[in-house]
Amino acid sequence: MLDTQGCRGQLLNIAQRLLSIDSPSGFTHNVVREAEQIARDHSYATRRTNKGSLIVSVPGREKGKTVGLCAHIDTLGLMVRSITDDGMLMITKVGGPILPTLDGEYCRIYTRDGKKYTGTILSLSPAAHVFDDAATRPRDEKNLAVRIDEKVKKKADVEALGIAAGDFVCIDPKTTVTESGFLKSRFIDDKGSAACLLVLLRLMHFAQVRPRYDTQVCFTVHEEVGHGGATLPPVDELLAVDMGCVGDDLNCTEYQVSICAKDNNGPYDYEMVSRLVSLAKENGVDYAVDIYPHYGSDVAAAWRAGMDARGALIGPGVHASHGMERTHFDGLKATVDLIGLYLELD
Repeated sequence: MLDTQGCRGQLLNIAQRLLSIDSPSGFTHNVVREAEQIARDHSYATRRTNKGSLIVSVPGREKGKTVGLCAHIDTLGLMVRSITDDGMLMITKVGGPILPTLDGEYCRIYTRDGKKYTGTILSLSPAAHVFDDAATRPRDEKNLAVRIDEKVKKKADVEALGIAAGDFVCIDPKTTVTESGFLKSRFIDDKGSAACLLVLLRLMHFAQVRPRYDTQVCFTVHEEVGHGGATLPPVDELLAVDMGCVGDDLNCTEYQVSICAKDNNGPYDYEMVSRLVSLAKENGVDYAVDIYPHYGSDVAAAWRAGMDARGALIGPGVHASHGMERTHFDGLKATVDLIGLYLELD
């Protein structure tokens, strides 16, 4: 098994680099550039698809099949829907953020002409001293808006800043790493897993090891809106590395790698799942097998697009998904270890 004992600093550093870059689905060029640079810094050949996904090609030691790994680096977000008469921004969701968790969150607004402004996402009844329904008003798209940190009093003032419908509103992830090894942040789904793939590439480079088979490591940019895996390169097996679910009626914790047997799109490939379970069990990797009740992955998108490949899904256990998420270094490391075993590195 690849030596990952000293990778804590590298793994958490790469995760923080990715998490610091705003990248809701449709606005991912900056984070793709960062992931691409990390791969190139370690001598890997890269290319981008027409849709903007990043593909890192890793030659194998022998022929026989082509393996694909994928993680997504797009996140949840918001977009400006309209501007109110008093200069607030009404919003629409990009992906599926839990909207009540956004009340009070800081954000950044990016205009089409390259300007960036800051703001706060607030209920339209934001003050307990003013509104009778401050605590009870729904937190949804009709009742949340962005207060811009600029001197605006009316719609025309906002328009004069260059802000318009269709501009992206990016939520501050509030990334924190604790001394006890927890990574706390929005969008660990799935930048935590992307960091696992990038640190694995780094470890392979310095250890001078290669996977058994030719491997395409893919970083997709439309997973949160359902079609990230639809245009991946053809492979014989596709292993999605995405967040593992933690919660009601599930076995996984934040300290483990989760192996998904089934999500809303049906069961994953029986042989691949069984192989992953055996690899984890035989090599002492802390794991859990679970069924995800509200979940879809890039494997399902690839299957719907017609990819004739076996598919499976693993990832570090993540608590409070699509809200204020948290995982632990132990779960991230277990994920790196299981991927390395799956690739049969040597």
